[in-house]
Amino acid sequence: MSYWIDTHAHIYLGEFDADRDEMLQRATQNGVGKILMPNIDSGSVDAMLRVEEAYPELCVPMMGLHPCSVKDDVEKQLYEVENRLSKRKFAAVGEIGTDLYWDKTFWEQQKEAFTIQVNLARKRNLPVVIHCRETLDETIDMVEQLQDGNLAGVFHCFTGNSEQAGRIIGLNFYLGIGGVATFKNGGLDNVLPGIGLDNIVLETDSPYLAPVPHRGKRNEPSYLVTIAGRVAQLTNQPIEDVMSKTTENARKLFSL
Repeated sequence: MSYWIDTHAHIYLGEFDADRDEMLQRATQNGVGKILMPNIDSGSVDAMLRVEEAYPELCVPMMGLHPCSVKDDVEKQLYEVENRLSKRKFAAVGEIGTDLYWDKTFWEQQKEAFTIQVNLARKRNLPVVIHCRETLDETIDMVEQLQDGNLAGVFHCFTGNSEQAGRIIGLNFYLGIGGVATFKNGGLDNVLPGIGLDNIVLETDSPYLAPVPHRGKRNEPSYLVTIAGRVAQLTNQPIEDVMSKTTENARKLFSL
């Protein structure tokens, strides 16, 4: 496939309101042919779907409840997810998962919300896109319990070690590789050489986690090429092979 797929970008957020057209033009000029948009919560859905409507050939939405949005109104939020999934097709159930970085108050609710959304995905034969900040081992454990042979997805923003990568791959999941691959102390230089291209997809997580040399600035899908260049270097593969394989993986996973 002769284009890139950014499998994770929040390009519907306010950070892009002033220059969304130009930002997406830069993406397509750099060979990005599809951008998958993970949802956050009920408050982000309309903005996400407006971007899909404006750029239907480029932007593909998902539906899910982000763990950082799991609060006291979690039942209402999950009802919204299920309702939206029942009305139309989405590429995946995401972004879902667990997060203990900012707040540990709703840990039990996060785990329950994750399980409920995994079951929604299984019911509709959709992949899941998993966020797990400070909770990688715990989340792998949960997926191992939930895996019935039909569950597929990606561990977004993978920053773990080789053993964790092996467990994820053994679950028939992909690793989402983004800007952290370019960070000096990101750790992926010790992991990616042993994994190869069969088990990864590329992502930016725009507007977050911009790769070097843009680190600390707003991230955007055009920077996927920079991430891919680092992946090519670490896996000792031609950049053309990184494009063809990661695009094939993403197309397969998300039925694009």
